[in-house]
Amino acid sequence: MAFITPDEWDAHYANGKTFRYLGEAERRLLAEHAPAPDQGLALDVGCGLGELASHLADTGYTVDAVDFAPVAVNRAPTAPAVTYLVHDIERDGTDGLPHPAYDLITIRLAWAFIRDRTRVMNRLRERLRPDGTLVVITPVTTNVPDDRRDIALDEDELGRLCEGWRSAERHDADGLAFMVLRGPAPGRVTCAGKNKPSAHALTGAGVVVTDPTGRILLGWSRRRGVWELPGGKNDADEDFLATAVRELREETGLTAAPESARLLALFMDSTHGIPRMTAAVRITAHAGEPAVTEPHLTSRWEWHEVTDLPHLDQPLFTPSAHVIDTVWPGLLTGLPPVHRYPITPTTVPEADRQTREADGLRQAMADRLIEDGYVDAGSTIEAAVRHVPRHRFLPGVALADAYDAKKAPVTKQTPDGKTTSSVSAPWLQAVMLRDAALLPGDSVIEIGSGGYNAALLKEMVGPHGMVITIDIDPYVTDRARRFLDDTGYHQVRVHLGDGEQAPATLAGPGSVDAVVVTVEARDIPPAWINCLTEGGRLVVPLRIHGYTWSIAFTKRDGLLVADRFEVCGFVSLQGPGHRPDHTVQLRGGEITVRFADGTPTDTSRLEAALDMPRTERWTGVTIPGQAPFDKLMLWLATHLDTGFARLAVDKALDTGVLQPSKGSDAATLVRDDSLAHVLYRKISDDGDGLWEFGVHAYGPQADDLADTMADLVMAWNRTARESTPTLTIHPTHGHHLVESNPRVIRKPHADLAFDW
Repeated sequence: MAFITPDEWDAHYANGKTFRYLGEAERRLLAEHAPAPDQGLALDVGCGLGELASHLADTGYTVDAVDFAPVAVNRAPTAPAVTYLVHDIERDGTDGLPHPAYDLITIRLAWAFIRDRTRVMNRLRERLRPDGTLVVITPVTTNVPDDRRDIALDEDELGRLCEGWRSAERHDADGLAFMVLRGPAPGRVTCAGKNKPSAHALTGAGVVVTDPTGRILLGWSRRRGVWELPGGKNDADEDFLATAVRELREETGLTAAPESARLLALFMDSTHGIPRMTAAVRITAHAGEPAVTEPHLTSRWEWHEVTDLPHLDQPLFTPSAHVIDTVWPGLLTGLPPVHRYPITPTTVPEADRQTREADGLRQAMADRLIEDGYVDAGSTIEAAVRHVPRHRFLPGVALADAYDAKKAPVTKQTPDGKTTSSVSAPWLQAVMLRDAALLPGDSVIEIGSGGYNAALLKEMVGPHGMVITIDIDPYVTDRARRFLDDTGYHQVRVHLGDGEQAPATLAGPGSVDAVVVTVEARDIPPAWINCLTEGGRLVVPLRIHGYTWSIAFTKRDGLLVADRFEVCGFVSLQGPGHRPDHTVQLRGGEITVRFADGTPTDTSRLEAALDMPRTERWTGVTIPGQAPFDKLMLWLATHLDTGFARLAVDKALDTGVLQPSKGSDAATLVRDDSLAHVLYRKISDDGDGLWEFGVHAYGPQADDLADTMADLVMAWNRTARESTPTLTIHPTHGHHLVESNPRVIRKPHADLAFDW
């Protein structure tokens, strides 16, 4: 009966099966302990066919009802005050819920089926309003047959359910336990020992193993009443790594290869007067799903968020706490004293010649970055760049390329050759690290992983700082985890998840000093802003009207204010946040017009415009060769009401109808049946040469469009050539600043307001 997967639940509902109907005792207790306040919001978790959700709506609540079985949600009766949502509360967390907080959260006949109960309860507690109530209605093992034990909770499980609340009441509802929980009161984790060990139980291993999202596995000791890591004592003639792999398999059913185990430290303490040695072992890769294989010892295994560990409501086994402190120093406070002996990380052997060559190239790269002005001599960035072995994160890449300050080696491509992951060029990483302005002890989240940049961040924040690196691609996170462990950066947390949403579950509001985004973003999602502390920094490659800028922001009064701009190129953000440009192809693909933020209502008449005579305007505005003019493009994008785009010509199909500047996209203005684009021509060969900006225009409105763009180029030259605009990010929260203003670029999550 203990179905686990959505498919199994779907089959249950598709066969016409239901569950125990909502009884009169349950209705009476709900009315007594959870009456609907004015405009009350309720969340029904595991709603099934919606009987409880409908009842709550009838009593005055507006209800969000969620279940991970689509058949159940589809069969649930519609009601004006009930919103049904297919949502796996255990897998997806609470980010996708329609409302940020609820007066009532109900879980009826579903809690026994949730595996990671501690983590799920922590997330639900965060969604309760201050005076809210959480109600769990569940069968009890004493009232169900033995073969249906999995649908019920025993007394120990009911007791743990009540921990972490200021008020916990238990009522009987015709044999069901009706639990009323109020006032979340997360405590401070305590450490506890076990019973007196046998004389030979003096050495053993504690194993840190994490799932792809970075959650740590803990088991609840049935006899001792503590959470603990997998692990146990050594067998005769068995080393610590072999012990860790064996105990993990015997206790949880998870299998791991011996080479995936890393010995991090040894601890010496005593228990009941007997000396005890514990090895901290990190296993970086495993297979299978955790299962209770020794039910007389462990009642359940759960994946816990690392950030929840300091607030566990139940004790943590003392040696397990010390092992966790090795991987995440400072996470747990008030630990009992212990003698700690760190182990130098095991690394993949290298030939002496290769090691010497890599060291020399790394120092030369650091010297070049200082010489070019990207790194300040004596800074923490210089120390990090000189220390972290970049080539160890780029296997298969020639050492000279790995340490080329201008190169960004590709680490993953699609079958058609599109790059989906790379390690950024050192000069750009140095710029973004400078802009992040990190200090020792800071907390930083990196969006877009690879390992090397996370190692640099860890060097900057030091042993007491926190680094979390997030990527949506398991190939990338697996590589990052392996490379970080092999180079000694096991303290960096690697999280598999959506970079737009994951920070909301990994860090509390206002708890992070910096967010560093290493993928091209099209928007600023709320989670990035919300997790930043006041004065915190966001460094992000932001695509604005087709051009990508690395921009450094500071959070001030809930807004983001930019103070640095740098043109750059990055792999695009993947997942729901990926928003491709809208493109229009003309003349059989010879010409592509790309709209990054909005599309003109009609582009069908542009083909005819290209057959009309060309209008030219030359502005007299010049620029030396090799000098950047990227801010001119930003000026044009923020001064044209509508129709800003980029234009490119396919060299293989080029018939010469357009003449954009060689090797570049052209800033373009499109108006119905006409278009105009910027270009430049060489007017002097002195030095690096001198180039003049001009405009080519086509179509019935060619004269007007050419004048408009030429006037803007000349205005930029007069008033803004030497300046950088002020950019302020306003989170929209569903409401934009203004309806139409070219200096305000509207994104789904944020308005970008420019002031020149």
